[in-house]
Amino acid sequence: MSNLPSSNSPVPFSSNPTPQGDGSRGQGPQQTPPGGSAPVPKGRQKMTGWIMLLFVSIMLWVTFFYASPQEKPINSWSQFIAYIKDGKVVKDSVRIEPGYVYAEMKEGTRGFEKTPNVYVKTTDATALYQKQLDELNVAYSANSWIQSFWSQLLVGLAPILIIVLLLWFFISRSMRSAGGGPGGMIGSFGKSRHKVNTGDSVAVTFDDVAGIDEAKEELTEIVEFLKNPSRFTKLGGRIPRGVLLEGLPGCGKTLLAKAIAGEADVPFFSISGSDFVEMFVGVGASRVRDLFKQAKENSPCIIFLDEIDAVGRRRGGGFTTGGHDEREQTLNAILVEMDGFEANDQVIVIAATNRADVLDPALTRPGRFDRQVAVSLPDVVGRKRILEVHARKVKLGPDVDLERVARGTPMFSGADLAAIINEAAIIATMSEKDHIELSDLEEARDKIRWGREHRSRKVEEQDRILTAYHEAGHAAVQALLEDADPLHKVTIIPRGPMGGATFSLPEKDRMGYGRRYLDATLRVLCGGRIAELKKTGETSSGASMDIRMLTRYARSMVLDWGMSKRLGFVNYSGDENRESFVADKEYSEETARIIDEEIKSIIDDAYADTERMIESNWDKVVAIAEALLRYETLQSDDVDRIMRGERLDKPTVADLLSAESAPPQDQAPTGKPNADEEPDADLGGMMPHPA
Repeated sequence: MSNLPSSNSPVPFSSNPTPQGDGSRGQGPQQTPPGGSAPVPKGRQKMTGWIMLLFVSIMLWVTFFYASPQEKPINSWSQFIAYIKDGKVVKDSVRIEPGYVYAEMKEGTRGFEKTPNVYVKTTDATALYQKQLDELNVAYSANSWIQSFWSQLLVGLAPILIIVLLLWFFISRSMRSAGGGPGGMIGSFGKSRHKVNTGDSVAVTFDDVAGIDEAKEELTEIVEFLKNPSRFTKLGGRIPRGVLLEGLPGCGKTLLAKAIAGEADVPFFSISGSDFVEMFVGVGASRVRDLFKQAKENSPCIIFLDEIDAVGRRRGGGFTTGGHDEREQTLNAILVEMDGFEANDQVIVIAATNRADVLDPALTRPGRFDRQVAVSLPDVVGRKRILEVHARKVKLGPDVDLERVARGTPMFSGADLAAIINEAAIIATMSEKDHIELSDLEEARDKIRWGREHRSRKVEEQDRILTAYHEAGHAAVQALLEDADPLHKVTIIPRGPMGGATFSLPEKDRMGYGRRYLDATLRVLCGGRIAELKKTGETSSGASMDIRMLTRYARSMVLDWGMSKRLGFVNYSGDENRESFVADKEYSEETARIIDEEIKSIIDDAYADTERMIESNWDKVVAIAEALLRYETLQSDDVDRIMRGERLDKPTVADLLSAESAPPQDQAPTGKPNADEEPDADLGGMMPHPA
C-alpha cells in the first residue's frame, strides 16, 4: 500500500475550540456588574424564593388531594347493613364519624372495583348505629378518621416535599452562581460566556510564534495601535475594526491570538463561535450584545472570536426549516455591533476560521473585517524556526539537525511540528535515553504522519509475501521515475491501519502539480497492484487506498485542472462554496459520459505503462521484495543499491539479537575446542551499525 504524503492530495485541506469562558467580569473602574445593572437585594431574592416554594407546595397538595381515590356513597343504611351481613365489608374497616359511617369493601365486590372505600350518610344519633353494629358483632372505630387522614396525607406528601426542597436547593445555588442579575438563572442565558485575559495572565508572546512572519507583523501593528493610538491617528488613519485570521488547522491562528493577549496591556475577550448559540431563540444575539457592551466599557480592548464560521456562514444557502434561524440572528447581531463602533471606541475584533469560503460577504467586507490575514503552512525556514521554538523545552542530543528534520517535513503545520518534538521526547523517555536523538525525531515524524508501528501483530507468511511484493512494486517504480517524489523508505511492518507502506518525501514545498509529476504519481500508485498480481496471480484488497488516490488524482485532472484534451480548458467540478444538499451538476449527460471516459483513459494509460515498466524490471522488484522479507524495512539508500544490482550486507534484527546473547571472547569457556570447530569470530567487528 503506497502512502504518499498528504501534500500530494489534490483535495484541499478542510478546526480547535478555545476553552469556554465562565462569564468573567470585564476589567474597568465601573462598580456595576458586566451586565450593566445593579444586583437584586438579597431580601427580595429570599422573598421571591419562599413565594415560589409556597406556590409549588399548594399546587402539589391540591393535585394529591384530588388525585387520591374518593369514597363512593351508599344509598341507605339498610343497604350498608346488607353488605355487612353478606360479608362484603372488610373486617375492622368500619369507622363512625358524626354524620357518616365509612367502610371498605372486599376486593372483587361488584360495583366497587375502582372505589372500594364507601360511606353512608347518617343522622346525629350516633349511638343508634353503634347499637345495631354491636348486635351484629361488627367491630368499628369512632373518632379516628381525622388522625388517620392527616397521617395518610403526611405519608403521601413526604416524598413530594423532599423533592421540592431538593429542587429549591439547586435552584437557589444556580441563582447565586448566575450573579444575582435580573431574572436569576433564566436571565443568565443571555449573558456572554467569554473569558477575559490580560497580558499578565497569558504566558505566550510573539517570541513564541514562528514561521508566519507576515501574519505576525500585521498583528503587531494592531498591538502597537492599541498601545499608542495617537501615533496612527495623527495622519488621519482609523483603527481597523476587524481582523480575520484564515488558514488550515494547526497553523497557529489561536496561538497568534494568545500572543496578542500576552503583548497588549489591554483586556482580551475570547469566546468561541459555538458559545453564542443555545437551544433558546434569541440567546445568541443577546450574548453578542452583552459581549460588545462589556468590550466598549473596557476599551481599549480586543475581542477574539474563535471558529467564527459556526455563526458567520453565508445566509440563504441550502435548505431551511422555515422557522426562526437562531444562527442568522446571531450573525445579524454581530454585523450591527461591528457597524456601531465609533472612531474612538478602540475595540478590535479578531476572528479565526479555516473556512473563510463559507463566511457571509457582509461579514468579510471592509468596514467590518478590514483585514484578512492568511495563516499558511510554514516553508522550510519557518519549519526550522518552529522546531527551534518547541525544542527549547526538551533536551536534544548532539546528532540532532533541526534543518534536516525541517527538510523532511514538507506540508507539516505548526501543530504537527510541536507534536513531533513531544512524541520524540516520549520515545526517548521510554527508551531510557538521556536526550532526544535524530532517530527519535524521525520515528516521531513517521508516527505523526503515518501511524505507529505494530511489530507485535501476527502476520501469516503468505500475507507477508503479498505485502512485500506490493510495496516492492511501489518502490521500484518510484525509484525508476525521475519526476516522482524521492523515496524515503519502504517497510512491511504494519503501521497505523496499513499492512505495509512506501514512504516518499518531497524535496521541496510543492505549491502546485505539474503534468509530469502527476503522471509519475499515478504510475507509482499502480505499481503495487501489478507486482502482487504478477507474483500471486490474483488481486487483493490491499490496493484499496491506491485505487482511491488514483481515482481522486485523475478526476481532479479532468474536472479541475483542465488536463483533458477532449474537454479542454474548462472547469466541471462546480462551485465548491455552494451550500446545497443537491449535487451541483452544470453539464449535460453527454459531457458526463466524456468525463467518465477521460478519467478511465488516464488511469488505463498509467496502468498499462506501469505494467511494461515492471515487466522489464521484474528482477529488481523481486530483489527488493526478498530484501523486505529479510530486513522488513529498507531505507532509500538500500533501495538504490538494490536497483544498481548490488547486494545488501547488513545484519537483520535476528542477527543483532543473536550477537547480543552470544558470550564475549574473553569469557569463552575453558578447555580445548574440537578440531572440527572454528574459534568464535569477532561479531562486533563484522556487523555495521543497523540502518
